[in-house]
Amino acid sequence: MTPAIDLLKKQKIEFILHHYEHDPENLHFGNEAAEKLGISPFVSFKTLLVAENGDHKKLSCFVLPTANMLNLKKAAKAIGVKKVDMVEKDIAQKSTGYLVGGISPLGQKKRVKTIIDKSALNFEKIYISGGKRGLSVELKPQDLAKLLNATFIDIIDV
Repeated sequence: MTPAIDLLKKQKIEFILHHYEHDPENLHFGNEAAEKLGISPFVSFKTLLVAENGDHKKLSCFVLPTANMLNLKKAAKAIGVKKVDMVEKDIAQKSTGYLVGGISPLGQKKRVKTIIDKSALNFEKIYISGGKRGLSVELKPQDLAKLLNATFIDIIDV
């Protein structure tokens, strides 16, 4: 299937797979997933990659609700650096092995430091990308954090 799904199966993590028809004209991937799955954009989480202190070889991953924007100052503070910048599409795809719109925090080619927005703890389960457009995974936020060795921190603009 995808590296993300393979990892979940290998680690025996409980999850539910959700498929939906991706519209190639829609570039708002997270919102599209929430809409087509009939879920709140606060329970649907997107995966963003940033460069630490302008170094595109030092990346970190942030997982946050599709309804929110990443607060770059909070993100930098969360990983203990001076500043972070969003990476370009090509860098994100090369680092993760996934296409933008299908980037999962799980099963990335290169494992990086990962932070999950603390709002995930408000839900029994959240939805993340399954590793390709039109594929979402429903799982417990604690299971996601355990697999990624991630921490829950406030990283969003409110």
